[in-house]
Amino acid sequence: MIRSDIIIVGGGPSGSACAWQLRKSGLDVVILEKKTFPRAKVCAGWITPKVLDLLGITPEEYPYLLMQFNRIHFYLFGIHVPIRTRQYAVRRYEFDEWMVSRSQVPVFTHTVKNIVKANGGYVIDNKYRCKYLVGAGGTHCPVFKIFFSTSNQRTGKALITAIEKEYRCDYLDKECHLWFFDNGLPGYAWYLPKGNNWLNIGIGGKFIKLKSSGKTILDHWHKFTKKLEQRSLIKNIPENPRGHQYYLHQKKQTTRQDNAFIIGDAVGMATIDMGEGIHAAVVSGLMAAKAIAGKKGYNPDSLSKFSLPGIFRAGKKIEPRNP
Repeated sequence: MIRSDIIIVGGGPSGSACAWQLRKSGLDVVILEKKTFPRAKVCAGWITPKVLDLLGITPEEYPYLLMQFNRIHFYLFGIHVPIRTRQYAVRRYEFDEWMVSRSQVPVFTHTVKNIVKANGGYVIDNKYRCKYLVGAGGTHCPVFKIFFSTSNQRTGKALITAIEKEYRCDYLDKECHLWFFDNGLPGYAWYLPKGNNWLNIGIGGKFIKLKSSGKTILDHWHKFTKKLEQRSLIKNIPENPRGHQYYLHQKKQTTRQDNAFIIGDAVGMATIDMGEGIHAAVVSGLMAAKAIAGKKGYNPDSLSKFSLPGIFRAGKKIEPRNP
């Protein structure tokens, strides 16, 4: 049996940030991840300048190509509002591998099926034992399911269904575009160029409202991609988009029970205005690590549930540039 002071289930941004901080504190930690890095991840890949600050690096120090946006084109009910800002796009395939490698902790490829409390600690599938357990496995995290699902009754009103496609192409516009409530979609859609000719396009909508409307997320996907083609933002409509679900920020969640924690999407922390979750994932991971190290309490409920104020503030700090 493999023993460690702390086991983190999930090696995404929240789990890797937590592991990185714990290791800096001199603690013994391992990560269990069901897939081998690098691995594909369904996510737009939007990160804020604050994320880089939290990780202690500058944009120039990031080892992969970082796509910087100094302006974002917002469309609200068809009204075009360009906003000056500074934001970034990454490929999760690269970003996640970099973060888990940077943490310098052992990573075991393992799909967690069962966890039991025993002798003041936790035993995972009769193979791993720890004193502290951190659930960073996303929306369907097994730590959440086993220890937190009863106390945290997730509301269907906060459930988002998303579908997207990240693919390599000769994209026709290097700026970011975001549409809100377009063509009756109870959510938003995005066009997010990335480095080396990678493009991420997708849509996300509230599950309950989609269900009551009689239209599926795939119906909206067809309309959205057709519009992108008609506006010459893409040349051809990509095939085989991938879908996933996540929860928006919800207050008063139970995020710690004894020595078990949940962080990131296992809590449900995406912002309610833009569905952005990487910032909250990183912050909650760092918070949990500091709580385990005995330096601070753990209260991810204190995080902002909005992204737009930060986007506006970032725009006030940069110098004007040619688009």
